[in-house]
Amino acid sequence: MPMNSPTLPPKALIGMVHVGALPGTPRASQTVDELVRAAVQEVWALAEGGCDAILVENMHDIPYLKREVGPEVVASMTAVCRAINEATNLPCGVQVLAGANEAALAVALAAGMDFVRTEGFVFGHVADEGWMDACAGPLLRYRKQIGAEHIAVWADLKKKHAAHAVTADVSLAETVKAAEFFGADAVIVTGEATGRETSTADLSSARGATKLPVIVGSGVTAENAAAMLQHADAVIVGSALKKDGHWTAPVDLDRVKAVAAAVRAAR
Repeated sequence: MPMNSPTLPPKALIGMVHVGALPGTPRASQTVDELVRAAVQEVWALAEGGCDAILVENMHDIPYLKREVGPEVVASMTAVCRAINEATNLPCGVQVLAGANEAALAVALAAGMDFVRTEGFVFGHVADEGWMDACAGPLLRYRKQIGAEHIAVWADLKKKHAAHAVTADVSLAETVKAAEFFGADAVIVTGEATGRETSTADLSSARGATKLPVIVGSGVTAENAAAMLQHADAVIVGSALKKDGHWTAPVDLDRVKAVAAAVRAAR
């Protein structure tokens, strides 16, 4: 899978770790040590089930802040990600919601992660949190300044949980080309929301517009993985790996094995 970093097998399965609500957020109820233990246990289950890489996300920090998160979030995510990186040999990445991409890079550098998932890389959009400007210019300068150029930037394009009417005259293919031109290391295509299936037509359009890796960012299941991977280089899976297929539930090892088997069959 050609990209800045990390080295992944063809048609890779990237398992999501949804860290519990972090200190200072409305739903927080656990200590950092408890959050770390729970996240590491999820990683072990994802690795045992056959995932090729891990992506860590603070999805329980509802409602999300826009771009700027507190030092308590950065510190806690660093502790969690460092523990995860020490618990597995799999490539690992991190996303800090919402759109806190510089924070994610800082966490990734401190924790030894391989990639970050970013929102709002090119073109603006209206997200749940409000208007979000494009960030490629300052983000890649920040990556250079902190010596994190070995950390890959995976860019969500026309992402889920957002309205894109303001860029309705810019096709997904042109958005992909812009992300490549602005220095993304991979592009992510999603459905409308968490767990919603990504359009294979969108994936085909993205695939035809770039030589960068194309990654599916939502809605992958054991049943549709093969169709998705006809056009994509990797799939990020969260909901389908959890009990009853809901992202807030614990990891279900049988579900992980089923998705991993479907992904391997598509290689």
